[in-house]
Amino acid sequence: MKFKFLAVLGIAAVLSVSYAKEATSKQVSTQIQHTTASTTVAQATQGTATDSGTFKAGEHPTQGTVSVVTDKGKRYLEFDQSFKTDNGPDLYVILHRSDAPPISGIKKKDYVSIARLQKTSGVQRYALPDNVNLADFRSVAVWCRKFNATFGYAPLGK
Repeated sequence: MKFKFLAVLGIAAVLSVSYAKEATSKQVSTQIQHTTASTTVAQATQGTATDSGTFKAGEHPTQGTVSVVTDKGKRYLEFDQSFKTDNGPDLYVILHRSDAPPISGIKKKDYVSIARLQKTSGVQRYALPDNVNLADFRSVAVWCRKFNATFGYAPLGK
């Protein structure tokens, strides 16, 4: 009888120790992931913000903030961590001459394409070409080239 009791007690002790190690390992892993994510956001936001705007819905719900950031002499459009829009075909980030681009039917002379949208949510950065004069543009938009539709836009506060 004592042997069975000791065997059960021994098994319980081994299980307790291995569960505690697993829980500690998960906590450390979660802390590392959180620290890495915070560092990535901090690295992305280095530089000086000179202008910004909050996204508004166009054809699709779009939210978050975009900033014009200068870092080491280079200009970027930077979407913050709260940026989110729907997925769609052929999505691009553009600068538009109007502070409220049309929902559909954007004309070629009224915008400049910056880059294909990297992802539909989260922090992202787009290099602005040196020949783009930001004074000529009043908003940033997520635009579907295939259907000539504005998913969402952010007026730049000047």
